Amino acid sequence: MRKVRAEESIGMVLAHDLTEVVPLERKRVIFRRGHRIREEDVEVLLRTGNYYIWVLEPDRDKVHEDEAALRLSRLLVGDFLEVDEPKEGRVWVRATKKGLLRVDKETLKEINAFPSFVVATLHDGSTVKEGQVVAAVKTIPLFVEQEEMDRCEGLFSKKKAVWLRPFRPLQVGVIVTGTEVYEGRVKDGFDLVLRPKLERMGVGIKAKLVVPDDPSEVARGIAYLRKEGVQAILTTGGLGVDAGDVTLEGVKLSGAKVVVYGAPVFPGSMFLYAVLENLPILGLPACVYYNKSTVFDLLFPWVLAGEEITWELVRGLGHGGICLDCPECRYPFCPFGKA
Repeated sequence: MRKVRAEESIGMVLAHDLTEVVPLERKRVIFRRGHRIREEDVEVLLRTGNYYIWVLEPDRDKVHEDEAALRLSRLLVGDFLEVDEPKEGRVWVRATKKGLLRVDKETLKEINAFPSFVVATLHDGSTVKEGQVVAAVKTIPLFVEQEEMDRCEGLFSKKKAVWLRPFRPLQVGVIVTGTEVYEGRVKDGFDLVLRPKLERMGVGIKAKLVVPDDPSEVARGIAYLRKEGVQAILTTGGLGVDAGDVTLEGVKLSGAKVVVYGAPVFPGSMFLYAVLENLPILGLPACVYYNKSTVFDLLFPWVLAGEEITWELVRGLGHGGICLDCPECRYPFCPFGKA
């Protein structure tokens, strides 16, 4: 590759895309890489400020930006993701299904330590739609040294930086707690608030129980739903510190192992997660009935994707765990695509 004056470039092959910026419009390409410069192209080059251009010369020790970005992106991208054709040394990575995005942060740091490459992704744990851009791979120089390309390919040949876990079509069971609801003093709000949200996620509700604030009734409800073959159980309410809040006690009485009680997320700090012989149980605080976005929207996608919810995962939500509620949600991986 060498630099030549526009007037002297006739017959030569362009080394990279050339663009112009039109005010109030997007940047657009005027000539693509590989274009052979014609006499009538010279005035276009001058008009767009390209008084000098880079033209191709054979060089076995360098890799062009487009090829380098494409090669690296194919190494780093895992299941259910696809890469676009490279443009100006950048490759967009898109989801092929709706699901939960996973990112290996340490691998990402390793890649970005290389001087010729930058890779950006959405947050680990983001809920993404089919066709959504989830990552971008970009080269900094126009040509990458072959030695650096070889080192990247050797280091990341068996590592994936980003992949997708598609959502599964789950059948869940629901336990609405509260003696006042059980006795009909207060209307059950599940069908109005939570059922539509679950249906939008593609989740089926196999059975719903309304039980009083009695630990044994909660435990019996869990046992019944388990026999019904549900793939997850949601309980609502009864997770505070009032005398009548007994959902946690009922979950323990069912034989389930409590993984997390309390989450550094607002709204939703009284969240409960337990497991009964691989059956996930999510205890949802009452805030799910009056806040559009809560801890439920952050963590239920992990269940949909078949990913494990751990103590470490939940504790990590504290950084960015204050939500100012929709439409301007501030969650670290906003389920509504705002963050």
